Amino acid sequence: MHAVFATDLSEAIETAIGSQICLECLRRYGIRDIDLINVTSPNVTTGMPGSDVGSQTRRALERQKDQLQSEGFNVETHVVRGTPHRRINGLAEQVHADLIVVGSRGKSPLRERFIGGTARNVARTAVRPLLVQRIVESEEELEVANEHLFQRILYATDFSENAERAFEQFQYLQEATQEATLLHVAPPGRRPESDGVEDAQARLDALADDLETSGIDTTTVVREGEAVEEILAAEAAADPTTILMGSRGRSRIRRLLLGSTSEAVTARGDSNVLLVPPGGVR
Repeated sequence: MHAVFATDLSEAIETAIGSQICLECLRRYGIRDIDLINVTSPNVTTGMPGSDVGSQTRRALERQKDQLQSEGFNVETHVVRGTPHRRINGLAEQVHADLIVVGSRGKSPLRERFIGGTARNVARTAVRPLLVQRIVESEEELEVANEHLFQRILYATDFSENAERAFEQFQYLQEATQEATLLHVAPPGRRPESDGVEDAQARLDALADDLETSGIDTTTVVREGEAVEEILAAEAAADPTTILMGSRGRSRIRRLLLGSTSEAVTARGDSNVLLVPPGGVR
């Protein structure tokens, strides 16, 4: 399987690439080939006399390539100029990537530049699954929030076609996932004994049976309320390493829009997020 790994050559991305546990999780997911891409602004001058920007970028990228190769991956590097999300998604389509990986530093307003920019725009336009990897500050240093990327999965579903497509990711997660929590958020005001709630529980139980046969310890949860708040509450209770969800719920939203639920969970959650786009978007 093939991944496109976006790097801005920052300390945060160095932290992600330097985590042997994270890289082992990608291998367990099935990744063997990685295209490492750095996108520079069209306004950055690399060819003027005295400018060493281009060579510095190349050296930093080669260092990251060597790190990935030392962990057993086949790696190609790309330094391109342009709009980051367009270049990243364009390369992912070109190489038929199975996964795009971008990094995210924290969730406070001052540290949401990557979520607010590149990661959000990649998610809005991606036709490939996207892993947003959470990097946090701890005692004046950076670390990966959840190194065991796929060990514990919180799967949020509204039973839409896109959510079903997201559930299909478990076929790649079997070797990496030990525990899964399957979550459905019912609209507020439904009685616990109502047919809708009972139907949701039955549908979750059927999905859980599929995962249990694969050796994944699975629990099911039906919560009532506003989707984003209940997903974040379930995250706090289950302590997943990654939240898995479709990037656009039931409605037929235009390609350039990201579903408000998945966007809010990605921006506000503590875990990594694996977003799966609709299969019909090209």
